[in-house]
Amino acid sequence: MKIEIKREMQAFPNTRSFHSIFLFFIICRDRWKIVTSVLSCRRLILMNSSSHSRLRIAICHPDLGIGGAERLIVDAALELSSRGHYVHVFTAHHDRNRCFEDTINGSFPVTVYGSFLPRHVFRHLHALCAYVRCLWVAMCIVLFSDTFDVVLVDQVSAVIPLLKLKRSSKILFYCHFPDMLLAQHTTSLRRLYRRPIDWIEEATTSRADRILVNSEFTASIFQKTFQRLHAKGIQPTVLYPAVNTQEFASLDKGCSELQLALADIPQLSSASSIVLSINRFERKKNISLAISAFAVLLKQLSSLDLVNGSAISNTFVKDSIKLVLAGGYDKRLAENREYLLELKALTEEKGLMEHVIFVPSCSTVQRNALLAACICVVYTPQEEHFGIVPLEAMAAGKPVIACNSGGPMESIVASKTGFLCEPTPENFSSALFLLLSNSTNAERMGKDAREHVEHNFSRQVFGDRLQSVILQLVQSTAGT
Repeated sequence: MKIEIKREMQAFPNTRSFHSIFLFFIICRDRWKIVTSVLSCRRLILMNSSSHSRLRIAICHPDLGIGGAERLIVDAALELSSRGHYVHVFTAHHDRNRCFEDTINGSFPVTVYGSFLPRHVFRHLHALCAYVRCLWVAMCIVLFSDTFDVVLVDQVSAVIPLLKLKRSSKILFYCHFPDMLLAQHTTSLRRLYRRPIDWIEEATTSRADRILVNSEFTASIFQKTFQRLHAKGIQPTVLYPAVNTQEFASLDKGCSELQLALADIPQLSSASSIVLSINRFERKKNISLAISAFAVLLKQLSSLDLVNGSAISNTFVKDSIKLVLAGGYDKRLAENREYLLELKALTEEKGLMEHVIFVPSCSTVQRNALLAACICVVYTPQEEHFGIVPLEAMAAGKPVIACNSGGPMESIVASKTGFLCEPTPENFSSALFLLLSNSTNAERMGKDAREHVEHNFSRQVFGDRLQSVILQLVQSTAGT
């Protein structure tokens, strides 16, 4: 009996409580109780030490391009890797010419499965094709990859039951927004097509071991949309996206690299007063609002007497104001191509061809140069789930003008780090005028904006919160 106890004692890894455990054995005189107690103690000790262990974490993402969702995944991979965990990203598409640099510089491995599968069938069935592509990725993870402690699934929940085949892996699902609310249900045929997909979305989302969302706004929509999950007591946890505050805080418009990047953009000069919009060229981003608001602003300025004393600063000249529309553009996507043409047509209709500059698929250097040089950023999506652009702008020390709905209401402090407006050209124009007419306002709000982001939305804060969620998930497994 003493020999058996000694062997069990040797099985404890680096325990600090030798005497406590020995007394525990003495109390448990029954042999069976001793054995079960030893196993229970070992499990608790391993659970306690797991918070300091190196975890294997997989990330399953549909398309590793350029966008807010992709930026979050890249940040998650970088932060978890920096904390000593092994992180491997799996995706169905990764264009090395159109992606974040961190995905190709060796910061973490990226594996592509299923890039040969179609994104659509004659410009239809996009959701079904996305499901097929992601399921292929998940199947390859299960069949060809080593076991992971945690799998972070992004956007497409349909893969969760397949990934659960590896029972040792815990599934963490990040829901940016319920997909069924993003899809169109305008015709009977569309509703028939979406019905099983919507059902699958809710059913598979419930299979996740834990669910994360990007804002309180999304959390409220999640509960209203997935009522069966809400009835079961399944509540998502809010994990705000983040930005690399150091990258944006160090931007200097006098930097030669940034000046060269601006010089590559036609119609821009060092004397330009830049109002910047950064968005993917998609209709839901409502970029036309920025164009319409800019037209109202120029009309307002034309009515002012610039010679006989106006509220406009001496450094401000109407003809030098430029609205720069930059952002993600994928020529593979018909909507991107069509919407860009629509925006250019609207610009011509408003007579703004000399004032509006389009920079589709702008590089990281161009984006940084524009953020460093602009006076403010306009962010036009309504009911946006969260929105990473306002964080980037504020981190760069620029105030943001956004719609008074959705995620921006949680990231922007009204009248301190920016303005929250009704989504009308007149309201956006009024906010623009306040910033353009007084450089002190813009500088003061920009300083407050940078401090706000550093304290609440830095990548360090994001990484700490994400790791905490993952460790809780792993510990809950060890404790069962």
